[in-house]
Amino acid sequence: MLVVMQATASPADVERVCEAIREMGYQPLPMPGAQLTTVGLVGNDRRVDGSHIEALPGVSEVIYVSSPFKQVSREWRQANTLVTIAPGVTFGGPDVPVIAGPCSVESEQQIMAAAHTVKAAGAVALRGGAFKPRSSPYSFQGMGRDGLALLRRAKAETGLAIVTEAMDDEGAQLVAEYADCIQIGARNMQNYSLLKTVGRMRTPVMLKRGMAATVQELLLSAEYILSEGNDQVILCERGVRTWDPSSRNMFDLNAIPAVQKLSHLPIIADPSHGTGVRDRVAPMARAAIAAGADGLLIEVHPDPNRALSDGAQSLFPQQFTELMGELVSIAAAIGRRIATLDTR
Repeated sequence: MLVVMQATASPADVERVCEAIREMGYQPLPMPGAQLTTVGLVGNDRRVDGSHIEALPGVSEVIYVSSPFKQVSREWRQANTLVTIAPGVTFGGPDVPVIAGPCSVESEQQIMAAAHTVKAAGAVALRGGAFKPRSSPYSFQGMGRDGLALLRRAKAETGLAIVTEAMDDEGAQLVAEYADCIQIGARNMQNYSLLKTVGRMRTPVMLKRGMAATVQELLLSAEYILSEGNDQVILCERGVRTWDPSSRNMFDLNAIPAVQKLSHLPIIADPSHGTGVRDRVAPMARAAIAAGADGLLIEVHPDPNRALSDGAQSLFPQQFTELMGELVSIAAAIGRRIATLDTR
């Protein structure tokens, strides 16, 4: 339930509504706006009777939110949420940031080369996993804290924002010390303990769609984070598994406009995991921008043939540079811009 206050409502009127919600056994969430204030009712999973609230002084109307996800929905908030992970790097507005880098941090030389490469091509943030959840326990699992330290050094040298994955509650706290945005990977989309942990933090979160998750399940996972107080959430479409072996995943472009209709949160696209095949990454990145994605997450490696993880879907530096040039024209055609460090 969402209580819309009149433009002339006083602070006392807002507090009276909050107190009425508390008396009903729920938690009020006041949301002051530029012109008027709304008060959300959280803690319910079914329709509540707000008829007595409608009669309170200063109340304009009561809106009943029909979605199973509340705070994430467009019913709750009409305007797009802008998520800023670092100065000048904002998702959800007219500028479209590109996050790029290797799947994992492998060495100092590798991550520094990647950082300088993607910055020169126009990316505004660096991705790279210090902790890597892998299907096989014998695969490279990442460099851990040492990898985070290298990401911090890459940021100091290039000015790129840092996005990297956390796999558990303890790791989330550690990642927040080094990175600008905590990535929750597909395998952890429904790790509710981890979602609650990052929800209690104030570090921006990128939430990737699970391998077999519906759009509604993705939004409900985001609801876990918002329900704990952190509304700085970026959603990420990264493909879902199908029966077709021709691609690693099916890159679901439908999810981009679908999410934007249902939710005020920004949604970006990961065509690298979405296809799993290098020569399909650029076409799907172009398509994602045309479909209205609020950003891109692209794997780029200085030498993909020697990558310790996901080399087959990582772009060569020259391929990424060419792609960035193409994206500028596509974004302009739909009234948007590819964000750059130079325009901060």
